[in-house]
Amino acid sequence: MKIWIKLTAAFLLFAIILLFSACGGTVETASTETAPVPTVAVESTATPEASPPQPKIPNLQTEILDERNKTTASPLGNFDFKNYKYPLPRGWQDSDGKEVELIDGKRPMEMTEEVERIGLSYATTKFLDVTGDGQDEAFVILKIETGGGAIPQLVYVFTWKTDAPELIWYFRTGDRADGGLKDIRAENGLAVVELFGQDRYILGELDTAKITGDEEQLCCPTHFTLSRYKWNGNAFRLEGKRLTYQTADKNVPPIENMVEWVEKQNSGKK
Repeated sequence: MKIWIKLTAAFLLFAIILLFSACGGTVETASTETAPVPTVAVESTATPEASPPQPKIPNLQTEILDERNKTTASPLGNFDFKNYKYPLPRGWQDSDGKEVELIDGKRPMEMTEEVERIGLSYATTKFLDVTGDGQDEAFVILKIETGGGAIPQLVYVFTWKTDAPELIWYFRTGDRADGGLKDIRAENGLAVVELFGQDRYILGELDTAKITGDEEQLCCPTHFTLSRYKWNGNAFRLEGKRLTYQTADKNVPPIENMVEWVEKQNSGKK
């Protein structure tokens, strides 16, 4: 009997051990997923590459439109050149006439199948004594309105005679770097005219044709030409040498009579 009781107790103990072994086998395993690491946004300290500065386009009308020589004791100073008739030089004459009238400083352009008329606008007047009579002449500067971006100009020189202005010279200039008007002034009784470009000067009613190869951006001329004109009692004649300067550095010695200089250089290469 005691033996049976011992066997029964041993069997129950063995059963209990098996039961706990089965339960202990179900062990939870740790998750293998990695927890997300919080990130902090970092602002970039690199500065964007700056675009190169754009070159400043010079105002080529600064000298012409400044306040020098804007007043005079001559009766010409009181004359109304904004309401006046002007002759037109060759190359700019209307299809139906050679004279143009400004009204309030304007004359609109007209281009139709029947007629072609250039437009004009008053720019300024300079008063300079260039005839040696002790009285100022009036240099009236008009802008030609082409309907495009060109800025050619016309210059009219008046003296005062018999209680009215008398036209004694007129000429046209080119478009900015292409023979455009830079400055007009008087020096030692001579009329000084500066035109943008190489060896550009006035001959009759026109500025001269440009030197072959003298082609540059209209906004930014690299050269200008100074020429002087003397009144002989009937007309203005070119006086002395034509001087071509660099616009960037006026201290650089000018080239004298550049057309002849270029021809001489070219002939030496043959």
